[in-house]
Amino acid sequence: MMAQHWKKGVVLTVAASMMLSACGNGGKKEPSASSSPSAGSGSPAASAPASATPKAKEKITLNWFVPASANTSLPDASKDFVLQAIQQKFNVDLKLTYMATGTDYITKINALLASTPPDMWVDQNGDGGNKYALDGLLADLTNFVSPATMPNYFKNWTTDDEVKRYQIQNGFFRAPIPYMKRTYRIYYIRKDWLDTLGMKIPTTYDEYYNVLKAFTEKDPDGNGKADTYGFSTAGAGANLGYEWPEWANQKLLFPTFIENNSIVDGTMSPKMETVLDQVAKLTADKLVDPDWYLNKSPQHIEKAIQGKVGVVMGTTKDFALDSNAQGLQFRTKQINPKAEWQPFTMVGDTPLSNKLGPSYPFLIAKSVAEKDPEKVRRTVEILDWLAGEEGYMLTHFGQEGKDYTRDGKTITINADNFNNDVVKQGNFLKIWSFFTQETVQPQVFGLSVIDPKETDRDRTIIKFLDEQPANNYIGTSLTPPQGFDLAGFRKRQNELFSKAIFEDKSGKNWPAYREELLTKYKASDLFAKYNEDLKKAGIIK
Repeated sequence: MMAQHWKKGVVLTVAASMMLSACGNGGKKEPSASSSPSAGSGSPAASAPASATPKAKEKITLNWFVPASANTSLPDASKDFVLQAIQQKFNVDLKLTYMATGTDYITKINALLASTPPDMWVDQNGDGGNKYALDGLLADLTNFVSPATMPNYFKNWTTDDEVKRYQIQNGFFRAPIPYMKRTYRIYYIRKDWLDTLGMKIPTTYDEYYNVLKAFTEKDPDGNGKADTYGFSTAGAGANLGYEWPEWANQKLLFPTFIENNSIVDGTMSPKMETVLDQVAKLTADKLVDPDWYLNKSPQHIEKAIQGKVGVVMGTTKDFALDSNAQGLQFRTKQINPKAEWQPFTMVGDTPLSNKLGPSYPFLIAKSVAEKDPEKVRRTVEILDWLAGEEGYMLTHFGQEGKDYTRDGKTITINADNFNNDVVKQGNFLKIWSFFTQETVQPQVFGLSVIDPKETDRDRTIIKFLDEQPANNYIGTSLTPPQGFDLAGFRKRQNELFSKAIFEDKSGKNWPAYREELLTKYKASDLFAKYNEDLKKAGIIK
């Protein structure tokens, strides 16, 4: 699968007793840019005495490395109630380093593994840590991760069988972070632009194409300038990306699917000839953002907010809700109060989203487990607390009695306090929810949430999202054959996609390109191994 491209981030580390510099800026907070998380660092509050922790465990220092959303940052430790709770409850100095996912994240992890590995990290490689396992860098988790050591994790989020089926290289080297049961991939369109042009929300691909032309050629914002485009995405100067509607228009489901008792990777389908034809035509006709290929996420979203494009894809439940102060709708309305983004699909009942299974794992370095197994045990305890109701409530809703109130199983958000304690402090709970996901899933604990910020429009959008069809989870982990150069294969594939769009200006050469990938780059071996994995799991015959 082609990697999603995320915004580059700034590494920030929370230390126990001092401010650490962020990217050489002396710890000073620089003006926030739309393309990177806000900079900020602080000193964690002093940990509680050992006597205040269960079993008076010896105080230890832990270093974790985790992904973070763009435009988020940890506050000073005096305002970080999650850090304070963890340090006091588990008697640790926890240093949390975080970055936006992407190439820089992977590069940083690789550098750390060659020098001083973190005590735990959430992997963001496309192979789920497979190469690390092959290289002998990962700890055996058999004695650390189990229903006995992580009861909340296994009770609320996964099963022993699921974790076993998730394994690679015939060993217990990884465990999945709790995952969303589905994604919320859907397209959003400027409804106010459609109203200005006397058009309806498109329900077919042909209607969508006509909207792209109108958004580009008929001045939907009425400023008298030819400065708007139909659709935008972020190719990061490297790839086509899965956000193009042309994939789903050819029934190439995201990201892989099973058809005729075999794995189908849409990026290698013969139908890619038509996809490339359509994308090349849209690009040549300038009906899409001319910078789409060079955009780095979320530059295309920023263009949508600024009123330069009228169609983008969102992947989170709150992407365009009124109640999301960092979302598409809220920020666009700050520029144009009449702006209105609405979710839609132009491909009928073809799923744009998929039911999810285990994806990114949390990993432990072999050297850490061998040198100091107590660090692993303490890490596992904290992760299990995050997976339990107490940790989940704190990392998603804040402090009870202040940021929310509770009446049985009903949670009512105190919007003003939450905004002051969390959102204005770098929206830092989005970082601490790295383990159990940003998108709130109160149903896991049988809870319902009342958010006074939620508008009727928000509820209508959520209902629409929940009604969308979803492709089934493929059922098991898929790993490439030993020695297969997955990165090299995808790199060449993306080069050929780019060549087709910008040089060939069509998909006419895709059959030849596809043959090169299947033979010279051994994609045939890759998919044969994937089918073998599916057969072993009993998913295909």
